[in-house]
Amino acid sequence: MAIFKRNSGSSDGTSPHADISKAEYQAGEAPVLSSDGAVVYADHQHLHRGLKSRHITMIAIGGAIGTGLIIGSGKALATSGPGSILISYTLVGLLVYVVMMGLGEMAAWLPHASGFAGYATRFVDPAFGFALGWTYWFKYIITTPNQLTAFALVIQEWKTPKQVNPGVWITVVLVTIIAINYFGVRFFGEFEFWLSSLKVIIIVGLILLSFILVLGGGPTHDRTGFRYYHNPGAFKPYIAQGDKGKFLGFWSSLINAVFAYLGTELVGVTVGEAQNPRKTIPRAIKLTFYRILFFYVLSILFLGMLVPYNSTQLAFATSKKAGTRASASPFVVAIRLAGIKHLPGILNACILVFTFSASNSDLYIASRTIYGLAEQGHAPRFLKYTDKRGVPVTALGVSSLFCLLAYMNVSDDSKVVFGYFVNLVTIFGLLTWISILVTHVYFVKARRAQGITNDQMPYVAPFGLIGSYIGLFFCILIALTKNFPVFTYGKEYGKFDYKNFITGYLGIPLYIIMIFGYKFWHKTKGIKPTEADFYTGKDEIDREEEAFLAFKAANKKDQPGGWFYRHFIAWLF
Repeated sequence: MAIFKRNSGSSDGTSPHADISKAEYQAGEAPVLSSDGAVVYADHQHLHRGLKSRHITMIAIGGAIGTGLIIGSGKALATSGPGSILISYTLVGLLVYVVMMGLGEMAAWLPHASGFAGYATRFVDPAFGFALGWTYWFKYIITTPNQLTAFALVIQEWKTPKQVNPGVWITVVLVTIIAINYFGVRFFGEFEFWLSSLKVIIIVGLILLSFILVLGGGPTHDRTGFRYYHNPGAFKPYIAQGDKGKFLGFWSSLINAVFAYLGTELVGVTVGEAQNPRKTIPRAIKLTFYRILFFYVLSILFLGMLVPYNSTQLAFATSKKAGTRASASPFVVAIRLAGIKHLPGILNACILVFTFSASNSDLYIASRTIYGLAEQGHAPRFLKYTDKRGVPVTALGVSSLFCLLAYMNVSDDSKVVFGYFVNLVTIFGLLTWISILVTHVYFVKARRAQGITNDQMPYVAPFGLIGSYIGLFFCILIALTKNFPVFTYGKEYGKFDYKNFITGYLGIPLYIIMIFGYKFWHKTKGIKPTEADFYTGKDEIDREEEAFLAFKAANKKDQPGGWFYRHFIAWLF
């Protein structure tokens, strides 16, 4: 049985935690609690549970709110119109809700370090878990260098490539985020909490500013209201004309919305380092969804009121060369149209915070994902090694190597090639959502077959199996049609766009090959509902939870800010 204890005395200075004695820490197998309630191990095989509820929720929101909203929404608006993007961002938000609730149900029962790939292994098929884990890792080793590139491109608003090589900025940010991840999960969590809190403040500020501008509070005193919904219109035809073109425009915006929401599920990767995860994870998942839906829907609503889809500035911003530049942000365009001086430059600086925070959390998720694969035996064992701070240093090192892909963007010619890599992110993200929903379906069927009732569950997804089936249908439909423009022929697309076809759909055959290749090599079979493993490792987590709750009871403190803070401010932070 694991033993939990705190040493109130001082250490000899060699222990990684000042309140844990060297003898206790070097015991190796049993975890101990640090002064702030973090569960730590010394066997170099475990992650440490050092992330508090506020850390986890802000890591999730920091990873999900980024360039997809601040920059990507500009392309969606120019392609589809304000009505289309408002509907699509709302619908995809509801789809994300179903995915997150299913993940929350599984994570609350078994908050294991392997994350949702581990659940797929346990409840569906080891081959399914193998494919999901590697697919998710592929997504983040592509996303992280792309965020580094975005940071360098934003800097170019002040320093051109001729003045300072973009590789300099990429190197500075890369070294910084590796250091932040290396210093330990509690340092990372605290740093990301404040960084993401700043992002929340920026988003709230943008929403309030947009609301004021809509009501005519800007220098021009022009009350735009819903003017642009009438002229040039709420729904812009795309590829075709008439109702067909408007529907294709809406569907295109739906796919753009999926890209914007990708990353919301990353909270499922943090479960292995969460304090009191059975309470923390469901709460974090629910609050994260409400925040993101609130931020996205309000931002998109006001954006459609402030910027017409045929704005020449917006059309330029969504061109291929400027698609990832800070000037591509439709919010910058809205501020310029409102006639506010100096603020566009300030907003460009704020976008640096978004890209830096996203690259920081993306590297964290990449390292924890491949660590989880190693823990399941789906990756080399050396990637499971953790140092005295509980950091999977080998997994972090391997994931960091792929960040060097960002240097491809130093050359203008390679930007086009790397743009195709970005196309892979969306399909990998959709495959992740599909896998989570499939796993939740198997999870619910298995727990029912084994007599585990809703009353025994720490948390139950509100829409149950029906919600997961509906969500699964739409995820598959979007995945199959996400690159529909490559199949169209007309003035804009005169020939088959094979490059975008390959990068847009490559993830699907790769995913299928990994599943059936693993099954063929290891001769695995699907998990029967009556044989699914609900309990291995659960006792350890139960003891960790019991020890943490006892620790909190012995060190109970009032929440900051009193009643007003808890009810009106805490949900944001």
